[in-house]
Amino acid sequence: MVMALLSSCVTARTGKDSPERPSWAIAIHAGAGVIGKDSPVEEVEAAQAGLREALELGRGMLASGASGLDTVEAVIMVLEDNPRFNAGKGAVFTADGTHELDASIMDGATLGCGGVTGVSTVKNPIRLARRVMENTRHVLLAAGGAEAFADTQADIERVPTEYFDTEHRAKSLESWRQRQASVEPDRLLTPDEANQWKSTVGCVVLDMAGNLTAGTSTGGMTGKRFGRIGDSPLIGAGTYANNDTCAVSCTGTGEEYIRHNVARDIADRMRYGKVGAEEATRAVIFDVLQPDDGGVIVVDKHGGIVMLFSTEGMFRGAADANGRFDIAIWE
Repeated sequence: MVMALLSSCVTARTGKDSPERPSWAIAIHAGAGVIGKDSPVEEVEAAQAGLREALELGRGMLASGASGLDTVEAVIMVLEDNPRFNAGKGAVFTADGTHELDASIMDGATLGCGGVTGVSTVKNPIRLARRVMENTRHVLLAAGGAEAFADTQADIERVPTEYFDTEHRAKSLESWRQRQASVEPDRLLTPDEANQWKSTVGCVVLDMAGNLTAGTSTGGMTGKRFGRIGDSPLIGAGTYANNDTCAVSCTGTGEEYIRHNVARDIADRMRYGKVGAEEATRAVIFDVLQPDDGGVIVVDKHGGIVMLFSTEGMFRGAADANGRFDIAIWE
């Protein structure tokens, strides 16, 4: 089984036709454990189109000399605005039928970082996460506090909570409730029992200035309760960037990514173990985490791109200055 999983992963260090180090590079993801290969063609094509739109924006910005921070924010906002992905507009429902959105961003040049969790009226949580990084002394703001901070930021677009309601997420919530009703009253379904997709969106970038940036955004788990927080807003667990090593964005079973501090673990293996991004990432995904826990995207300081996952698939894409432009789900 492990060999089969390995064969489905995509890794690359440079563009397809050139051994030269790219002057910029970008990778994106929109969740691991994604739609099955037997899904309707129109669903697959819609997901691919959403990835392509975001990746084309990022490619254009980086090729024009945009900063990694601006690029990551803009690309993730496109993914957040797409109702197909579990972030922003497409956020899943909590057990109470509400929405609680999370995001984080990190600047590898300064180690500046910011995150928000449990917001419900912010159209693009990734932008608010960046404002936390730039306009406060803090790293993570939660729920009502994050909403109050958003009130002070003129460029943070607010929406009614109903903005995040979508028909397909409502159906997912109803399915979750039916499965939950079949277990003991005091026990919550595990992610596997709940048939959870490891849904998140993320972007990692090396810009022309040589700076690395990472960002991640999510609506969390369908049916989550008690203010549950996953890895996406947590620096080191779901997001990490350091110009000395790499930029990482994760997607998977959040509790496991928090437990193993996955994003930082990959960077630390590179820094202290003196191994490359692919070796470090492979060790974490296949040796530290359990099968089917999820995946990661990584861009290293040389512009090398690594995208690995232990699930059936992962919505993902990559581009660089050497002409690479790839969109993939399963293979």
